[in-house]
Amino acid sequence: MRFLKKRGKNSVKRPLFEQDDPNMEMNKDLLKTSLQENIQHVKQLLGNSSDIVIREIQIGKKQLVKVCIFYTDGLVDTNSIQNFIMESLMLDIHTSQERMISSQQSVLQQLKDCILAVGDIRDVTEFRSLLTSLLSGDVILLVDGHAQGFTIGMRGGKDRGVMEATTETIIRGPKEGFTENLRTNTSLIRRKIKTPQLWLESKKIGKLTITDVGIMYINGIVNDKVVEEVHRRLDRIDIDGILESGYIEELIEDEAYSPFPTIYYSERPDVVAAELLEGKVAILVDGTPIVLVVPALFVSFIQSSEDYYQRAFFSSLNRMLRFFCIFIALLGPSVYIALTTFHQEMLPTPLLIGLAAQREGVPFPAFIEALIMEVGFEVLREAGLRMPRAIGPAMSIVGTLVIGTAAVDAGIVSAAMVIVVAITAVSSFVLPSYAVSQSIRMLRFPFMALAASFGLFGILVGFIALVLHMCSLRSFGVPYMSPFAPFIREDIKDTVIRVPIWGMFSRPRIISQKNNKRVQSSAPKPPRNNM
Repeated sequence: MRFLKKRGKNSVKRPLFEQDDPNMEMNKDLLKTSLQENIQHVKQLLGNSSDIVIREIQIGKKQLVKVCIFYTDGLVDTNSIQNFIMESLMLDIHTSQERMISSQQSVLQQLKDCILAVGDIRDVTEFRSLLTSLLSGDVILLVDGHAQGFTIGMRGGKDRGVMEATTETIIRGPKEGFTENLRTNTSLIRRKIKTPQLWLESKKIGKLTITDVGIMYINGIVNDKVVEEVHRRLDRIDIDGILESGYIEELIEDEAYSPFPTIYYSERPDVVAAELLEGKVAILVDGTPIVLVVPALFVSFIQSSEDYYQRAFFSSLNRMLRFFCIFIALLGPSVYIALTTFHQEMLPTPLLIGLAAQREGVPFPAFIEALIMEVGFEVLREAGLRMPRAIGPAMSIVGTLVIGTAAVDAGIVSAAMVIVVAITAVSSFVLPSYAVSQSIRMLRFPFMALAASFGLFGILVGFIALVLHMCSLRSFGVPYMSPFAPFIREDIKDTVIRVPIWGMFSRPRIISQKNNKRVQSSAPKPPRNNM
């Protein structure tokens, strides 16, 4: 790796504002008093890009002051530029402000305080921050004779509006989902939580993309050590670009080689708001509708936002059904392989005779039979996702029916195996989280191999090893399997079952270690007297 440390004669030359000499870098990076030099330097740094609009105008009664406006076409609101910048500088200034602009006071201060009718104005003195703001959608205003300018927040352009979440569908509850715009996403969360204790901190990650990343939490509820750990992990990221929150997830997760995700993510503002109220931290990345939430618990991936919008009795039944489906999706094919290969005596005689008759013409053992069906189903599932939306679902359903029926008629697989694989596949889609569903589907294959080698004993050993692995995981210092391991009796009320809202009087103790009180109301009681 020595060639990465040494710079030869043919090494790539970095931009002018990133030279090795600190003094030279500082001199190159600062704005000049000459407006033309600043314009030429910006053009040189951006390679005369055609989407960079540069507008030079003269203001004042005698038009003695030269200013220049920079903005990136497609990233700004051009109507706002026309109404609040151009008209203020070229029309309004000749009427109400002509005396001030010609006085001996600072032109920059007059522009900022009396002329520009915009709210978000920040000073800029360096080319580095100027280019970052320019390419992020801000408007840059420079004045001749001053080594300082303004960045004016007028970001706009075309973006996707707030629509229904596509990956987390529910029957009852809010239908809105996050978008690719960071500010839209933060506003959706603030509409849910209006307390001033909801804090938002921003970072820019990525040397080339310079992606805006927001850290949101509720001060006074969140654990301060978790916030510090989030900042520490984000600050150590050194990468060229961040295009989606998945980049952040892989760079800050606790266990990179674990099949289970240790960072929770959601596309729904109400889900993220509920997680923030429990004392967790949300990480928002510009350009993606997926918001990361840390620390993550395994039970969070089994819960759905609709569980809290329905009555507790029905929500508890749905949760127990999901946990049952986890075992079916994980162990369904492996248990079938073990019973038909090693433990035929455990099956009822009529069922055993029927299975033997079905497998009479099948040339493969049960493991190969299950492997063919599982791989075939994964191929059909992936093809259904990648096909055009109009024909994808139809092709996947028709392909599954045709291939399954043809495989049984050809004697490649038995009808019982098709039923087992179908039930297993449907059970995996019951889980609300797609990340855990992927983990279950991946772990299904090792369990099938253990069942084919050692029978039910191999399944038991593999399941114990899996539980021990899950108990050893941590997410930002919090045990992954809590409140089961370690066992916290107060937090069991919102895991496999959900008690009524008035019964969940405290937040998870292992996450929020301060201000644990959540509900002060008692159980509702009907009036004693008739109304």
